[in-house]
Amino acid sequence: MSQASFEADYVIVGAGSAGCLLANRLSRDPATRVLLLEAGGRDDYFWIDIPVGYLYTIANPRTDWCYRTEADPHLAGRSIHYARGRGLGGCSSINAMIHMRGQKEDYDHWASLGNPGWSWDDVLPVFQSLEDYEHGAVDTYGAGGPLRVEDPRVRWKILDAWRAAAAECGIAPIRVFNTGDNSGCAYFQMNQKRGVRWSATKAFLRPVAHRPNLRVVTDAHVTRLLFEGRRCTGVEFRAVGDSRSATASREVILAAGSIGSPQLLQLSGVGPGAQLQSLGIPLIHDLPGVGENLHDHLQIRMQYKVSGVRTLNERANSLWGKAAMGLEYLLFRTGPLTMPPSQLGAFAKSDPAQPTPNIEWHVQPLSLDKFGDPLHPFPAITPSVCNLRPASRGWVRVKSPDPFTYPEIRLNYLSAPQDRRVAVDGMRFTRRIMAAKALAKYRPEEFRPGAALQSDAELETAAGELGTTIFHPVGTCAMGGVVDARLRVRGIGRLRVIDASVMPRITSGNTNAPTSLIAEKGARMLLEDARERG
Repeated sequence: MSQASFEADYVIVGAGSAGCLLANRLSRDPATRVLLLEAGGRDDYFWIDIPVGYLYTIANPRTDWCYRTEADPHLAGRSIHYARGRGLGGCSSINAMIHMRGQKEDYDHWASLGNPGWSWDDVLPVFQSLEDYEHGAVDTYGAGGPLRVEDPRVRWKILDAWRAAAAECGIAPIRVFNTGDNSGCAYFQMNQKRGVRWSATKAFLRPVAHRPNLRVVTDAHVTRLLFEGRRCTGVEFRAVGDSRSATASREVILAAGSIGSPQLLQLSGVGPGAQLQSLGIPLIHDLPGVGENLHDHLQIRMQYKVSGVRTLNERANSLWGKAAMGLEYLLFRTGPLTMPPSQLGAFAKSDPAQPTPNIEWHVQPLSLDKFGDPLHPFPAITPSVCNLRPASRGWVRVKSPDPFTYPEIRLNYLSAPQDRRVAVDGMRFTRRIMAAKALAKYRPEEFRPGAALQSDAELETAAGELGTTIFHPVGTCAMGGVVDARLRVRGIGRLRVIDASVMPRITSGNTNAPTSLIAEKGARMLLEDARERG
């Protein structure tokens, strides 16, 4: 490979959760040349490995693209920070580490849309092949795979009490999620190994970095795809200030995520024709769905003061508390520094008419005004509730032919009336749990949004003021529209999208594990197709 031009069998754009796995699988054959391009840098930042380090990696340009959404009328006109991982490991280097497959209905729905091979029965063995559960092959988990899955390494009395309160309200305690029906309340399993973040880099890339047929180039910002007619032949990218190119003799694979993949397609002339032509982008293929169908989980962060019980607020606001937490982590790899943002979860129906659980709580033994702000000086708990199957849809649309200009990211959160209904129902359900007997001794006092707000209209307004992303964007290159069931871009040869953007509808819960699933299935499809071509 020369300095200015690279040649490979497969060119992968993006070294995040999907790209790292794809690089691992596609480079198994020593005769297959794989080039992995990552716009960010290496994952050698101190705070990536420490689980609580997300506090320092999110909104940090070193590790986060630092996107912002367009002002949203149903979120009180707010524009919100939209974190996306930048650097090796992508979002798996900065995320909450929660291992959540979703529910049976999610995948059966994908298959019902005309995507064979994506039903729950199809994907469950694939999940299990990826997993390495600390207790072995039990609780429906797999063992021996590259993706480590472990239990939390710190407990809080206030969370145990919340779990008991949820049981009083009909949400039964269960041992684990991920069995196909997540109904119940449990502590989340996490992608950690003995208290250290287990990113896609550790799981998939580092073990194979020595392979001579795998080349990883960081600080390589792909600017456009290259075509011969409607056949993708490679990419152009910027690295160390120079323009370079890479050709792919077999396929180019976009694994740049739900923002990056549709942006790159549009910049390259694949997308809504009229929109691209209005920006002066030469049209290669009119594919209207590119960038559309953007959706995400909006969490409503209700907050309660408590008393007579310790939360992270007091520990984090004390010098002695900080020192003790640091020492515990240094000596034992346990304690609050191993915490994801949320440790306890619950799934339920917002109303009995729902066929399966459609709301999820992420319960945190802490409170703060917004991400990045200091924790409050009083003990508190934040039971955030989100709608798992939002009807509201937005888009990702390039604003300019300049590949370094961020696209328009518009979610249109709460624009669908049913989403506002679920938000109100979820808030009322949260109040029932907080009023249960199991929490009474801690005298919970709602201070956000405040108990004085009672009408549906008041709670709708509060949902818009409190609502914020859990950073689960999906759907912008959806199966059945932009790509087919084998993740090939419709109307274009030798080009696939393999990341969370291909989800036609979001999964019920955190999206990192489903992204690994998509990458594993995508890798198998690529290899199968290569064998068939001979």
